[in-house]
Amino acid sequence: MSQRRYFMGMNQQTAPIGVLVSPVTPLQQNCTIVWCAKTLKAAVIDPGASAEALYAEIQRRGLTLEAIWITHGHLDHAGGAQDLQQISGVEIIGPHKADLFWIEAIPEQGLKWGLPDARSFTPTRWLENGDVLSLGETRWEVYHCPGHTPGHVIFFNREARFAQVGDVLFKGSVGRTDFPQSSHEDLVNSIVGRLWSLGDDVTFIPGHGPHSTFGHERRSNPFVGDAVVNSAKMAGNISGPS
Repeated sequence: MSQRRYFMGMNQQTAPIGVLVSPVTPLQQNCTIVWCAKTLKAAVIDPGASAEALYAEIQRRGLTLEAIWITHGHLDHAGGAQDLQQISGVEIIGPHKADLFWIEAIPEQGLKWGLPDARSFTPTRWLENGDVLSLGETRWEVYHCPGHTPGHVIFFNREARFAQVGDVLFKGSVGRTDFPQSSHEDLVNSIVGRLWSLGDDVTFIPGHGPHSTFGHERRSNPFVGDAVVNSAKMAGNISGPS
């Protein structure tokens, strides 16, 4: 299992959180393990597959798994959540309940995409915009960011200036909006109205591909950079953020 490790917000000795990215599934989805640096309590964000390997790595690092967090219901992000819950006994938290139909479709989608072991699940808790999750001594803010899917959420640690944004935003791109109940306008409004307000200095891990910062994307992203969004607003092609 390939891995990329980060200590966010400070140097390795003083960082409030640790972050480990392990791409899973043939779609190379960025399953992300985050933990409180003081207590070593951890959460797995979007275990699309490889539940046994992920849990073994958590144990190898001396971490204690506290929860599974889901950004949205697509199988490459959520198809391994049920297996990881059965192995570990922890709760599955998220996404927003508007993604229930995607979660129910995971087995069917798994057959379509060559992931026959992908399983649906019932979250212990659905998430809403403004919810806060605790992990050890760290605090994670939840933002509902529909567009890619109607129930997509992102997780933000303000102290570390770090976010895991799933498939809302990528380095140089944005999430697809050609799925059932997707909306390009909702996606742009989620990014501009909710992500940008968190600060240009925020480093984010997307659902696929390399990390970036919100500031870099505001300057250069060809879909939601400031210049592009302002031009679209002036032309009346998109509304203001909700």
